[in-house]
Amino acid sequence: MNGSLVVISAPSGAGKTTICRELQKERPNWIFSVSCTTRPKREYEKDGFDYQFASQEEFDQMVKAGDLVEFEEVHGYMYGTVRNNVEKAIANGDVLLLEVDVKGGVAIKEAYPGHATTIFVRPPSKEVLKKRLRTRGADSEARITKRLERMKMEMAFEDQYDFSVVNDDITETVSTILDRLQDRENGGTKNGN
Repeated sequence: MNGSLVVISAPSGAGKTTICRELQKERPNWIFSVSCTTRPKREYEKDGFDYQFASQEEFDQMVKAGDLVEFEEVHGYMYGTVRNNVEKAIANGDVLLLEVDVKGGVAIKEAYPGHATTIFVRPPSKEVLKKRLRTRGADSEARITKRLERMKMEMAFEDQYDFSVVNDDITETVSTILDRLQDRENGGTKNGN
């Protein structure tokens, strides 16, 4: 998997951050791509570790300079993937783990064909997703409603991904992802859901 991009996308609250952290425990040599965002930093987040936090002006400058592979407005904030991080990982033969919005995942796959494997993570149900969003306590009820409204659009992208998994049990989900990545590396074709 050298010089590879492992792209994880999902509706908000489906567990993509947790999946990425668990994948890194299983594959400590994988590098996590720190996305850039204009979203305010949450109390428990670290700048440069969870996200590269930027003002709207700084983000706009990055877009104008072509410093982002992809960018998207999500829930009122901008998110993007720093081009230099992606190209450095490919050049160094590293595996770069990217946690991005569904449109961003498709954009990365198109920008780096032959390097990117895209994985769509589905929640077990809308009810479970709603519960997860409320349990994590990071958003107001209005923002949770906004996230749930966006879910229908996000789910429509699933078929554009190399494969999808349902995140019902984190250990099982991570194991399935690693198995499917191994199958692809061994010359397997596109895996089903």
